[in-house]
Amino acid sequence: MKGFYRRWGKRVLDIVLATIALVLLSPVALMVAVAIRLTMGSPVIFRQVRPGLHGKPFVMYKFRTMLDLRDEHGNLLPDEQRLTKLGRFLRRLSLDEIPELWNVLKGDMSVVGPRPLLMEYLPLYTPEQMRRHEVKPGMAGPVIMSGRNLLSWEEKFKLDVWYVDNLSFWTDLKILVLTALKVLKGEGVSQPGRATVEYFKGSGGPAEHQELHVSGSGEPHE
Repeated sequence: MKGFYRRWGKRVLDIVLATIALVLLSPVALMVAVAIRLTMGSPVIFRQVRPGLHGKPFVMYKFRTMLDLRDEHGNLLPDEQRLTKLGRFLRRLSLDEIPELWNVLKGDMSVVGPRPLLMEYLPLYTPEQMRRHEVKPGMAGPVIMSGRNLLSWEEKFKLDVWYVDNLSFWTDLKILVLTALKVLKGEGVSQPGRATVEYFKGSGGPAEHQELHVSGSGEPHE
């Protein structure tokens, strides 16, 4: 039964849930798009290449939450200076992730799975951490239901690998319910003292923060 769900049932559930969610959330998505256009201008949709199943790149879609503000050298300013009030609100309720439903319908993502992070992280993973890519990335996942960005990177990756080993219909159902509760409470959206989250530098890397310069990103990576 678990093998059937992993191979076929999960994809069917993804299509059903994503279709229903897109229909129900279309009025909300329209209002969000208009609000972004009026307060931040274009583009309304943020696009970025992320690693999917087995690390294969795909283009992920989100609603834009940040301004493209740069210093005199053309470098993006810190997240704290670019994240708008509207952006904070959208991220708090995860409304910025509504366009990812299109990624689910396309088959790039699943409703439940490890969150898609940055392509730049792939060479930094240990072989065990890399196992998170044995399944499709998801909108909801074990990290979000367990504390989101209040967790360390190592804790997040352990949960992701746990999900890979315990994937089942009942696991996905539990994650969906607990994730919904976390989102409604707005918990763990950012790390304490930060507007978003610190970049991953590799397990056992230097303690001090080293900013990654991601080409064309302009948005927080999670």
